[in-house]
Amino acid sequence: MITFALSKGRIFDETLPLLAAAGIVPSEDPERSRKLIIGTSRPDVRIVLVRATDVPTYVQHGGADLGVVGRDTLIEHGGQGLVQPLDLQIARCRMSVAVRSDFDYAAAVRRGSRLAVATKYTSCAREHFAAKGVHVDLIKLYGSMELAPLTGLADAIVDLVSTGNTLKANHLVEVEQILSISARLVVNRAALRLQHARLRSLIEQLEVAVQQRTQAAEPLRATLPAAP
Repeated sequence: MITFALSKGRIFDETLPLLAAAGIVPSEDPERSRKLIIGTSRPDVRIVLVRATDVPTYVQHGGADLGVVGRDTLIEHGGQGLVQPLDLQIARCRMSVAVRSDFDYAAAVRRGSRLAVATKYTSCAREHFAAKGVHVDLIKLYGSMELAPLTGLADAIVDLVSTGNTLKANHLVEVEQILSISARLVVNRAALRLQHARLRSLIEQLEVAVQQRTQAAEPLRATLPAAP
């Protein structure tokens, strides 16, 4: 039995077409079912539903053979015990620094300065600002990150940005991009040895599905107007 760890939400929704291309279709809708383990159209594959931040932990310790997780979560986890064979190129966004629109970020990040930064991505934020020679006091938050600069809790935030509409609605501006983010396939290192043929076949099927999805999107991108 191959156990596939997924989290509900955007990553699950965008993974479904790739799984379908590999002949894997969930037997139930996770949004309607209370089950945490769901069978699929393949009797040798099942899906376990876990929190996004727990996917790499389940895969690392053998609770799942493979899973799909955002690059942001993977970096914070550290990636120990995991093989990362494939960038699925889904759930795309970026990790960025944002501040109040009236905050002089350029002056604030002069070498040797100190900033209060709110984020749940403490490892990424620490590494980013250390490379700039900026001392930071990290404040770990898990939600409503935009509130931190507005209430004076922090000077800046490090968070994921997709459209930027939430920042704009709260009078924040994106001042620096740290990382491009997409979802990655991760595989338990021991499982890859023990079930090499079956897992390798599944990985190759997903790789083909990603390539076909990318090729299908290229003509559409070519017809879009250039950014101003």
